Parts: sequence; C-alpha cells; structure tokens
Amino acid sequence: MKKIITTLLFILLAATTVNVHAQEASNDIFSADDDDLNVGGDIFTDFNEDVESAKLVEDERFYRYGRFFSFNLSLGLTTFDGNRGLAYENLPPTYGLSFTFFKDFQSAYGLGLEFSKHSMFLKDAVLAFPDKTSAKCAPNGCPPGLVEVSMLRVFFAYRYYIDTANLGTAITYSNPYLIARMEYWYTSNKYVDQKEVPNDKGGGLGAGAGFGLEFPIELKESYIGLEFLFHSVAFFDKNTTKYSPLVPGRYGFENLSGNAYSTMLSYVFNW
Repeated sequence: MKKIITTLLFILLAATTVNVHAQEASNDIFSADDDDLNVGGDIFTDFNEDVESAKLVEDERFYRYGRFFSFNLSLGLTTFDGNRGLAYENLPPTYGLSFTFFKDFQSAYGLGLEFSKHSMFLKDAVLAFPDKTSAKCAPNGCPPGLVEVSMLRVFFAYRYYIDTANLGTAITYSNPYLIARMEYWYTSNKYVDQKEVPNDKGGGLGAGAGFGLEFPIELKESYIGLEFLFHSVAFFDKNTTKYSPLVPGRYGFENLSGNAYSTMLSYVFNW
C-alpha cells in the first residue's frame, strides 16, 4: 500500500513539474510575439540606427574634407563639325565663368556662361545678297565677304564625381567626373563688309555632355580643371539657306548644320 501511495505521489510531482515548465515556455513564446506585435515597436529599429549612424559619419567626413562651393575662371577652344565647321574659322580663346555648389562628395550643380568668337568669309554671292546695281557686282552679285560670329551661352550643369577610392593613386589624384548641361546659345552674325546689312541675331536651346578632371594645387583651396564637352544645339540659323551660292557651283553652304565641341582649362577657387 505504501509503495502504491509513494508511486502515485511521484507521478503527480513529475506531472506538476512538466506542466510548470510548459507553461513558462508558452509564456515566453507569447511574450516574444507580444513584443513583435506591439504597436509602439519597430522591427527595423536596429537597421534604421545603422543607416542613420552611417549617414552621420558621412556628413561629418564631408564637412571636414569636402568642398562646398567653387568659382571657375576658364579659357579654351570651341570647334564645330558639319557645314558649320567648314564655314567657320575659330578665333580662340573661348572665355568661361562658372559657379559650382557641392551637394556631397560625388554630386555638384553649376551655373555659368561661356563666350567664343568665330568668323566666316563668303567670297561668292549667296542667296541672302542678290545682285547689286553697281557695275562691280554684276552679273553675279556682290559677295558678303567677312562675317564675324559671336556666341554666348549660359548653362546649368550637373557633375558626378567618380568614386576612385579603389583605383590607382594617379586616377584618384585627378578627381575625374562626368558632366551634363542644359544650355542656351545666343548667336550674333555681323556682316563686316556689308555695312548696310543689320546684324543677324537669335538663340537656340542645346545640351552638352562630357567629362572633366581636376588636379589639386592645394587641397580644398585651388585646382586646375580640364573639361571636354560635346554640344548638340538647335542654332537659330541651323537650317538657313541664305548662304547657298547664288550661282551653282560657287562657294557657299546649303545650311549651317553641325555640332559643337569645347575644351576648357580652368583655374578653380574653393571654399
């Protein structure tokens, strides 16, 4: 009898212990679920803290080592292809002036203007200058002669500085970047040998793209910049026929189509 009572007590004690442990485990599981489902909780808290910490470190590094603004004084050359390239004689230098704002180590925005001069010499009469009454012009008309061309463009630019941390020292030292620009070209044609003919003026919208390099003279203080750009421009006289030869086979141009190219050397002040 005593053995039976002892056995029953042992079984009851064991069952009670197992039940207690199961209850505790169940409470832990539901407690974890309650924490995850809590309205005030955030399962991305650790991730957000890591991102914010990294952003803070990057901002501090930019404020310490980065550039904020730069002022660029530039000289260079502007050339053309197509009929415009055949017609124009380029008169360097091209002058440039621009201001750049740095958003971070890799992004920058700029505003600026550039000015270049060119010329063309029309030795034969063209459609824009029909036959004159003077004897020296008959029968084939008076040639326009020298035409001075002035081009002023204003632009808004975006620069993307390439991350060169894992590249060679020489590439890192040159600070390479890609650049894209929205431009407006204002063109003026002055007929030097035809005083009675008014200047021909107009503007055209364009876009530019290319790349550049900046070599530091003194870090964060001054740089030497070199920039190469291709320009596609809707010049106001792009499709003009006024420079077509009056007499077939003579010197002239059916239109002034063509793209522009510029190479600019800059001295860059930073602060």
